[in-house]
Amino acid sequence: MEKINRFSFRLSVVAMAFLLSGSVSCSQSEKSDDEAMPQIRVGVFNGNGGAQTCVWEAFAACSLDRDMTVRYITTSDIAAGVLDSLDVIVVPGGGGTRQYQNLGEENVSRIKKFVRQGGGAVGICAGAYLFSNTPEYSCLAMNGAQAIDIEHDNRGHGIVGFSLTPEGKKIFGEYADNDTLFCMYYEGPVFVAAPDDSVKYVEFATMLSDVHEEGGAPSNMTNNRPFFIGNRYGKGKVFSSIAHPESTAGKMWMIARMVRWTQTADDDDSSQKLVENQRFGNDEDVKNANLVNREILMTVAGLKTESAYFKKLVYGSETEKIEALDWLKAHQSWDAKRWVQGVLFDGSPKVRAAAAKYIADIHYFTFTKDVRAAYEAETDAEAKKIIGESLEKLLKLSQNQ
Repeated sequence: MEKINRFSFRLSVVAMAFLLSGSVSCSQSEKSDDEAMPQIRVGVFNGNGGAQTCVWEAFAACSLDRDMTVRYITTSDIAAGVLDSLDVIVVPGGGGTRQYQNLGEENVSRIKKFVRQGGGAVGICAGAYLFSNTPEYSCLAMNGAQAIDIEHDNRGHGIVGFSLTPEGKKIFGEYADNDTLFCMYYEGPVFVAAPDDSVKYVEFATMLSDVHEEGGAPSNMTNNRPFFIGNRYGKGKVFSSIAHPESTAGKMWMIARMVRWTQTADDDDSSQKLVENQRFGNDEDVKNANLVNREILMTVAGLKTESAYFKKLVYGSETEKIEALDWLKAHQSWDAKRWVQGVLFDGSPKVRAAAAKYIADIHYFTFTKDVRAAYEAETDAEAKKIIGESLEKLLKLSQNQ
């Protein structure tokens, strides 16, 4: 695998820099004058209440953009004035109430002031909840939406369908010809316009799937509701996503586009420049809508099977572990993202190879370091080849320099 060896230096200097150190940037000196753009400085909130996988994925999604510097920020950072050095704050999925409590009232006020004065804010799932104006819910009231049916917020998850509105197609022009797109959803808010709220949002995408498998949730509640919304808040802009593009292969780049949208004027020319000026890595799969192209809703029976396959990953035979990985990947298992890291170091070389391919196929850049370690430690020739190809794929997809 001579090709992998040529990638080693790039991985250690570039990929590890943005995946492990908590900061990523692209040197302006490496761009020609006509390419040079101001860096967009992004802070991904990494506080209590944020789901760890959601935090990692939001960071990785923003890091795909060559013209963003991305760092993790905590509630103490916000109190210490970090917002003064940022253009956009991203609040990932998890639990909106817990995130609110972790921030505290003073930091909530600091975030609202930051946006009012011209900053950008992107909320993903729980972050969208946090930005809403929902009675009896701890929130910032920044996006003009109210979450309804919150008593059934554990309604379920899986790959859902959505469609872009005409306004959404201006922002995500690469998908303008797609009637239906598919994305990971995990118990995100069901939004309606908040009554008597002076903040008014624009709907950029609409939910098509009906998610109600768990928690006694009613049917026909999620479908035909807002999927992506955006709004002005003072001089700043807020983008809210009820779902998880950052968790969806071929859709991760959409988070970086949301970040960029918060930094643009409200006109068609600015929307066009969003498409023309944004630069990602050189792999077509970064924006490949067909990588995830059908509805896959997790059922109650599916959850039981998922749990059984977790046990197979721990206690099963080589064949059973590979079968488990195949099922989990085919069903876009949310929890398996946390399980597959350890499987890279299974006792079977075939299982190790299957785990590496799994990570590469779902674009889980967070475990690039682990795939590299598995490659360097591998002694089985066939497994080493497969793990090496998976490492190359991760590097090519995530390369931002």
